[in-house]
Amino acid sequence: MNTFIIALFALIAGASAAAVREQEKFIPIVSQVQEVNPDGSFKSAYESADGTIQQSQGGLINAGQKDEAQVIEGSATWTSPEGIPIALKWIAGPNGVEFQGEHLPVAPPAPEIPLAIQRSLEWNAAHPEEDPKPKP
Repeated sequence: MNTFIIALFALIAGASAAAVREQEKFIPIVSQVQEVNPDGSFKSAYESADGTIQQSQGGLINAGQKDEAQVIEGSATWTSPEGIPIALKWIAGPNGVEFQGEHLPVAPPAPEIPLAIQRSLEWNAAHPEEDPKPKP
């Protein structure tokens, strides 16, 4: 009988834990905006019940020209599983995408230019010469 009661409690505890995990997975959206315009520009934003906020907007630049490109800017904030607030910003355009955020790794500083190369660069700058004409 004791084994049956222990097994019953284990089954109830497992079912309760699964129900709690299932509830944690569903996070309702409390506000949302979607705007898409005929010219291709857009605005999008949402906020969820757990405090996650995301927004972005974009559009076409230099329309009809050779360097026409889509540009998108946006940001998002949320809390990591460790409880750390995260803020991320981005911009994407013709030169690629750039992300900004305190949580992102930072590249080490570039090494110094060796003295011999620095002297060579200074000498070249002080003694400019015309490029030789190409031979036909």
